Amino acid sequence: MSLPAGAKQAEPAPHPGTYIHATALAIGEAGVLIRGPSGAGKSRLALELIAEANHRTLFARLVGDDRVAIETHDRRLIARFHPTIAGKIESRGEGIIDAAYEGAVVIRLIVDLGGEGTPPLPRLPLTQPRTSLHGISLPHLRLDGADPAQAGFVIRHLLRMGNG
Repeated sequence: MSLPAGAKQAEPAPHPGTYIHATALAIGEAGVLIRGPSGAGKSRLALELIAEANHRTLFARLVGDDRVAIETHDRRLIARFHPTIAGKIESRGEGIIDAAYEGAVVIRLIVDLGGEGTPPLPRLPLTQPRTSLHGISLPHLRLDGADPAQAGFVIRHLLRMGNG
C-alpha cells in the first residue's frame, strides 16, 4: 500500500518495549501517562491537557493514544508512540484526528481515570501518592472521569512538582 504524496511513514520505535492501553503526552518537559478503562476519557483528558497547556504557553504534544510502548532506561520510564497510529487521537464526536506528536517522553506523572466507585482523592494528603510501573515509582493522581476542569488541576500539579 502506498502513502499519499508528501506523507511520511512513521519510524517504528527502536525498542518498542511493552504496549499498554494508555495515552501519553508531553507537557513542558514532563511526560504524563493517562490510564483507565475503555471509554473512561483518556483521549478527552489528553486533548484538554494540550489545550490548557497551550493556553498557558507551555509546550504540549501527544506521544501516543490508545496504545503506548513503555520501557525503562536508566531508572526512567519512557513512553513511545505506536507506529501504526502515530499522531492520531480519538476525539468523541469527531472521530480520529491528527495531532502534533513527539516520538518519546520520560514519564513524570501517572494519571488513572476511574469511573463510578473510584475512591475520592484525599482532601489533605500527607504525602504525594505514588504508584509503580515496570519497577519505577512515580507520582500518581487518581481522577474520577475526564471532566475538562481536571486539565487545569493536572497542569497545576505538574507545575508544583517542578515540571512543565
